[in-house]
Amino acid sequence: MSVPVDTRNPSRREQMTRFAGGRRGAAAVYILIILVPVLFAFVGFAWDLGVLYLVRGELNSAANAMALAAAQKLIGAETAIEQANTAARLAVETESGFGNRYYFAGIGIGSSSGNLTSEVPDPAYFDNMASAIGEEDAVGGEADGATARYVRVVLRADAPLTFWSFLSLAQERKTVIAATAVAGVSAPLCTACGIEPIAVGALDSSDTTDYGFERNVRYTFGYVCNGAQPGILPGGARRIQYLILNRLNEEATLFPDEASQLYRMGASGLPPGTTQAQSCITVNAEEQIWVNAAPTNCNLNRVPSTVQNFVCGLASRFDAAVPDLCANIPEVETIASAYAPDTDIADLDDFTAYTGTLRRVITVPVVETLTPGGTMTVLGFRQFLVEPNQNDVNVNTGDQNARFNALYLGGVVPLKQGSFAGCTQQIAGPGKVVLHQ
Repeated sequence: MSVPVDTRNPSRREQMTRFAGGRRGAAAVYILIILVPVLFAFVGFAWDLGVLYLVRGELNSAANAMALAAAQKLIGAETAIEQANTAARLAVETESGFGNRYYFAGIGIGSSSGNLTSEVPDPAYFDNMASAIGEEDAVGGEADGATARYVRVVLRADAPLTFWSFLSLAQERKTVIAATAVAGVSAPLCTACGIEPIAVGALDSSDTTDYGFERNVRYTFGYVCNGAQPGILPGGARRIQYLILNRLNEEATLFPDEASQLYRMGASGLPPGTTQAQSCITVNAEEQIWVNAAPTNCNLNRVPSTVQNFVCGLASRFDAAVPDLCANIPEVETIASAYAPDTDIADLDDFTAYTGTLRRVITVPVVETLTPGGTMTVLGFRQFLVEPNQNDVNVNTGDQNARFNALYLGGVVPLKQGSFAGCTQQIAGPGKVVLHQ
């Protein structure tokens, strides 16, 4: 016989179970009420922190680009800072469509929108790295165009805040983010790429700073010949013999002819090659003369055609027109069209007055002794500014000794590419632009 159950009067045990369940449910609701704001706070913190990192990253990238672009223009000329400022601005401009596009919160750096602004002041320039990075015991300081070797860029921008704006410290819904970059010319390179493959002998190998050459002195370069050497060109202080080093690329597919390769090297230095040995030269390495550029007798009043092809390329740095003596070089018109003449072709006595595009600056290996029939060891690299012949606007491609005048610079112009491997630290010579901070 079954016992009826009164559902209207549950047992005490059931009542306790229901009560405990109700308490657990209420506790869960209370915990949820407490955790929701906390979770939103964490999400908001993560969101705003991500925005801050994004803005900081964009500013760092922009500052680095500006510093590297500006430092590349620090060539020791009076107009260097003006050109460096222009290069820095072009690194972040957006109006032309060609500049890099760096953004903070969707706004171009240097622009403003509503509550958000950014500042892109001109860089500061220094003659030493310690001053540029702000060391307390630095000696020296800000420099002019002729002495500047380092550049410091400081950018500031407002980063938008969403959740942090509820705090009393961020009621303006933004905070300022700053980025600093320092770039400058590195220590002298041991391996230099894209330079001119002509070697000159050191006038004084014990002088590791200038090898006996004098700054802002014009020398007459003349190709080595056998016998009584031709004299200097008008305006030259002393004759320097030179040789063309062997950099014939037998695997070249673009302008493979030997004459075309020499023209290109005269026009713009060593072109990129399939190996470093083809496009670069290294200190302490042994070099040999270009096979078909062996010196002739001085009394023949002519140089090998290979040497003349090189000088033809050199002339393109002053004038885009191909001289008649150079017209037989294969594809010369096509090659010449790729190289614009320098914008400053004036005969200069002081490099600080130079205002051009560096087309006239050549970087050459200095060897201990020129040896046409053997090997030559590279001591270092030094730079010269090719000068037009006196009372002319170009070099003479038909000169009997392939002569041209050049002003000695030392190593003031940074190279585009090179490395520090392969030699002990150089006392002087050209470096490349690197970031220091």
